[in-house]
Amino acid sequence: MDGTTLRPGDEAQLAEAVAWAAAEGKTLDVAGQGSKAGLGRPVAADFRLETTGIAGVVLYEPEELVLTARAGTPQAEVEALLAQRRQRLAFEPADLGPLWGGPAGRGTLGGTFAAALSGPARLRNGAARDHLLGFRAVGGGGQVFKSGGRVVKNVTGFDLSKLMAGSMGTLGVLTELSVKVLPVPEKTRTVLVLGAEDDAAARAMALATGSAHDVVAAAHLPADVAAASAVDLVSGTGKSVTALRLEGPAASVEFRCRALRELLADVGRGEELHSRNSEILWREVRDVSYFAGAECAVGDGQVWRLSVAPLEGPRAAAAIRAELGGHLFYDWAGGQVWLCLDPRADAGHQVVRRAVAGAGGHATLVRADAAVRAAVPVFQPQAAPLAALARRVKDQLDPAGILSPGRMGGGG
Repeated sequence: MDGTTLRPGDEAQLAEAVAWAAAEGKTLDVAGQGSKAGLGRPVAADFRLETTGIAGVVLYEPEELVLTARAGTPQAEVEALLAQRRQRLAFEPADLGPLWGGPAGRGTLGGTFAAALSGPARLRNGAARDHLLGFRAVGGGGQVFKSGGRVVKNVTGFDLSKLMAGSMGTLGVLTELSVKVLPVPEKTRTVLVLGAEDDAAARAMALATGSAHDVVAAAHLPADVAAASAVDLVSGTGKSVTALRLEGPAASVEFRCRALRELLADVGRGEELHSRNSEILWREVRDVSYFAGAECAVGDGQVWRLSVAPLEGPRAAAAIRAELGGHLFYDWAGGQVWLCLDPRADAGHQVVRRAVAGAGGHATLVRADAAVRAAVPVFQPQAAPLAALARRVKDQLDPAGILSPGRMGGGG
């Protein structure tokens, strides 16, 4: 313990600290290294509870494609270990530290799943929650509980792993996680289609992802955002860029690239990125780097993440930009829209949510200062029955409401 910060060294100490806080009526701001503190509503708690002391890989079985590690293990350490055996977390967890003004590579494994920030490969490989096989955690009363196991067949009954992924430390403090890993593909290439307008790009991405060519990721960068890329073939075109990623055995990837370019020949002129430039481009998309940094070339204002049906993305985005302007790009074949707006006291939330409601989706305010996040609903407001269900779950796992109070909005 250091002032108002608690740093337990193992699960038993963490459980003792939480039980003490519950008994004393003290609230806890749950964190790993704090790299995601900018996500959600600001938390006003009596103590900060850090899991960085509960770290280390417990088990890694490359042949079984499973890794178990404690929650405070640095994400970079996990990725480096997997890379030694040419394996990876296939949902490509986003590193949004720089988006919030912090350094890159500061997240923990527990924070990765608590925030559930999945990258471009979610389109084919699934979300973070789909890769969490099991976990151990401490609930709001100091009780240790677990769910799942180290193999997929052990995940039966009520799957708490799905519930904990994205809960932002409000339902329990993760102490150990077992995750599925996958091999790094032999070859990666990206087909680029140049010059398509947003609507045409959305249709092209739908055509590509619905084809037999096994597209792993699909994104569309309007010309202003494409110009901010570190990949010369993207930034130097002066046009919009629609990117489609293919992975697998070299011969298969080469064949599918040719077939995909033929399929989309009527949409726009095609180019290709090979492995290194593909890696740079998709890391930019994953980490929303076009909107990161005080000297960002595109936008350093308030950032929204819209989740909509892929073909509805351009319509929702156009409705928002007609009133608020801003910059944007599309991921997940158009199903995820990243939008950067000039700062406003209300973050333009009524305009954003009206447009997203018309598209049947939802929106999250990912970046704004603390005063705005305290005043504006950060996450999509829930319908009354869903909000009541969420409240009951919170009451079961954190009956005194001491874990990251208010971070999810409402009483969560």
